[in-house]
Amino acid sequence: MNALLRIVGWILAVALVVLPVVAVLNGWVGANHWPLTRLQATGEFHRVDGALLRQTLMPYAQRGFFAVDLDAAQDAVAKLPWVETAEVRKRWPDVLEVRVVEHKPFARWGADRLLSEHGRLFPAKGIAVPKDLPQFAGPDARTREVVELYNESRELFAKVGVDVREVTMDPRGSWTLGMGNGAVVVVGRTEARARLGRFVRLLPQLLTQNTQQLARADLRYTNGFALTWKPVPATTDAFKLLPPVAGQGGSSQQGNT
Repeated sequence: MNALLRIVGWILAVALVVLPVVAVLNGWVGANHWPLTRLQATGEFHRVDGALLRQTLMPYAQRGFFAVDLDAAQDAVAKLPWVETAEVRKRWPDVLEVRVVEHKPFARWGADRLLSEHGRLFPAKGIAVPKDLPQFAGPDARTREVVELYNESRELFAKVGVDVREVTMDPRGSWTLGMGNGAVVVVGRTEARARLGRFVRLLPQLLTQNTQQLARADLRYTNGFALTWKPVPATTDAFKLLPPVAGQGGSSQQGNT
């Protein structure tokens, strides 16, 4: 009997010590005594909504210093528009700190997403998208390849005064470029850089007359290109090519020289 009483007494003593700690850590008690009353945010806030950030963190701060769930708060902030990474910490006695790194958009990706400068895809819904971004598309796992071809092709075409605005890789790995004046360049799956290099070297010879403008160039030929022309708009003077040399239609094939 005495042994049983000692066990019961030991259990009660442990409970009296543990239960208050558990209550504080779970926010059952103590939130009013150790509230988190200040929010300190750091980072470059160009696009993240400060009011929305505060609203998102408020439910977590209300649980008090010891009971705040930092991981859950961090996950909630990371889901906000324009947030690339977030880190949430607490500082005694009443400060909730949040550090936010914003997405810096590099390009549009597909119909409803953006690609950040760090190569991360994020939703475009509900945010004001910059108008001057290039348009990319391709398998999500191959964003780096798309960016690399964009940078290389943009440098190539800049030599002849043409801007690359779109880069698309289809599921089979075939490339297509869209130019600033609306022209389309179909590159194909293999030897993309070599084909583009040959084509750009030929362009100065094709830009000597102003009677036609390139509408489409198909580079998927071993010894040449299939080119399609259209009438030159009155206000456009970029990327104009020689008229077709054979046939009555709007396309012809230009060999490598």
